[in-house]
Amino acid sequence: MYTIAALYHFTRFADPAALRDPLLDLCRAQSVTGTLLLAQEGINGTIAGPRTGIDAVLSYIRSLPGCADLEWKEATSDHPPFGKMKVRLKKEIVTMGQPDVDPRARVGNYVDPQEWNDLIRSDDVVLIDTRNDYEVAIGTFESAIDPETASFRDFPAWWEQNKDRFHNKRVAMFCTGGIRCEKSTNYLLGQGVEDVYHLKGGILRYLEEIPAEDSSWQGECFVFDNRVSVGHGLVEGPHKLCHGCRRPILPEDMKRPEYEHGVSCHQCINETSDADKMRFRERQKQILLARERDEAHLRQD
Repeated sequence: MYTIAALYHFTRFADPAALRDPLLDLCRAQSVTGTLLLAQEGINGTIAGPRTGIDAVLSYIRSLPGCADLEWKEATSDHPPFGKMKVRLKKEIVTMGQPDVDPRARVGNYVDPQEWNDLIRSDDVVLIDTRNDYEVAIGTFESAIDPETASFRDFPAWWEQNKDRFHNKRVAMFCTGGIRCEKSTNYLLGQGVEDVYHLKGGILRYLEEIPAEDSSWQGECFVFDNRVSVGHGLVEGPHKLCHGCRRPILPEDMKRPEYEHGVSCHQCINETSDADKMRFRERQKQILLARERDEAHLRQD
């Protein structure tokens, strides 16, 4: 059984590069895999491994400057969610491209999952999904507005174009684990929006704590590991991942003529060139060869 820990924490790292190698070495020594992002604004990522390994890595992260009160969300999986461990240096731990946004200064009002339904059903509340379009496509809250953004970086421009629609409304926002809402609520406060709210712990905490019969959630929640999607109780969903475009697909989508394992699906068949597809086929060939040799470093993750 593998323990999965999803985490983020905004703090100030003076030298993120100095933190990278010790963190990577510890993860590898503890048989922990996944991806962690380091930037001057903090740390973000999802890791998986044995219980003892996850505990050791989380303890180490809590010892980093400003991370003593780190929070994370856990799940389990019968199969390894990731193929290898990566610790990457970034300008932002979640990219919004707004240099004045600083969640450490202030954020919107946190709303616990038990209070979320009452808030979003209020007539004076507008509910906005801050996730990417392919995430929204497989599940969201009832009555939520989909900005149809391809990346989180597009959110400020969408808001600028649509803000007049929400005059005299309270704004509630949500995302997978909460990190995007830390930035988006800070951004809206900076734009002069007074009543801003976000779901504490994100969709994952809501699905973990709210029973299906009391839920306002519809569909599945996309997650950034090999589970691909989860539902209520964080039970693994039916979705697979197209390794051509990294979008979620259903088992029936794999029967469509556009689908080629590791190369394309109906969503991306016309988005890549013939040269891209040839490159993807070669990559898939190497993955299969590595799997036959039990070489984990070439597995898809």
